Amino acid sequence: MNSETKVSIFQRPVWVVTFALVAAIAWGWAYPLIKLGFGEFSITQEMTGSKMLFAGIRFAVSGLIVLTIARTRGISFGVTRPRNWWFLLAFALLNTTLHYAFFYIGLSHSEGARAAILNSMGVFLLVLLACLFYKSDRLTMQKIVGCVIGFIGILTLNIGGGKSGQFTWMGDGMIILNALCSASASLMTRGLRTRVDVFVGTGYSLGIGGLLLIVPGLLMGGTLPRVTVEGLVILGLLICISTMGFTLYNKLLSCNPVGKVAIFNSLIPVVGAITSCLCLNEPFYWKYIVAAILATAGIYIINKGK
Repeated sequence: MNSETKVSIFQRPVWVVTFALVAAIAWGWAYPLIKLGFGEFSITQEMTGSKMLFAGIRFAVSGLIVLTIARTRGISFGVTRPRNWWFLLAFALLNTTLHYAFFYIGLSHSEGARAAILNSMGVFLLVLLACLFYKSDRLTMQKIVGCVIGFIGILTLNIGGGKSGQFTWMGDGMIILNALCSASASLMTRGLRTRVDVFVGTGYSLGIGGLLLIVPGLLMGGTLPRVTVEGLVILGLLICISTMGFTLYNKLLSCNPVGKVAIFNSLIPVVGAITSCLCLNEPFYWKYIVAAILATAGIYIINKGK
């Protein structure tokens, strides 16, 4: 009984499932909300500085909220060693700044449903990289088969003619770079807990990363051309998604096997594709269903029991 009370709520199976589901579903909704936000703030495809400013405001405010909550709860802001600030800076760059600079640019040049499924590549990259960096994550035939099936699902996106089947560097290329940053940052989360409280580290990452998006965004002439009530509501929803999603996900990654948490990200492309088609009136292609099924199947195979 005593040993059970020592188990964190973030390690109890029921709560791991609940928190991971909440984070994945919330992130899936971010796809249409970002595109709707671009429309409300009159941010066009060519306005890279404005996209970075929009993203930076979202994450800087989110980071401030997380740090404020941490302060009210009396959590220490201390970093174990001064040199660990370099680790936090690198984490902020990968987890927030570069991750979402690529994401916002790519999403504005791609259909939301397509970007959501393509972004699931980050899950497979995370599984493979975890095998390289963590002894507890061994590369097995089960994982290889799962990754192959998942990548076939991603390749399915480029089947067919017309705009829906064309690979573009500013669209698909940016989303792939975003997936690389996401996978790398997820690996770093394990090291975060040895340097600072994970909750505080998440706040630092979002806050610093957000500022590092705002500054270059302003230097590039970024503005929010039009501000409406609807736009502010959308921005508020995006702030809530990043605050809740990153806090839950980083905490889960820090105290559970990577695969156990990553499997739930298979829901992100499904939720993102469906909500983008519903909210943005984007055409729904049959290959979205096939790609989503294959991506989800690949992640299931990687994580299923013997």
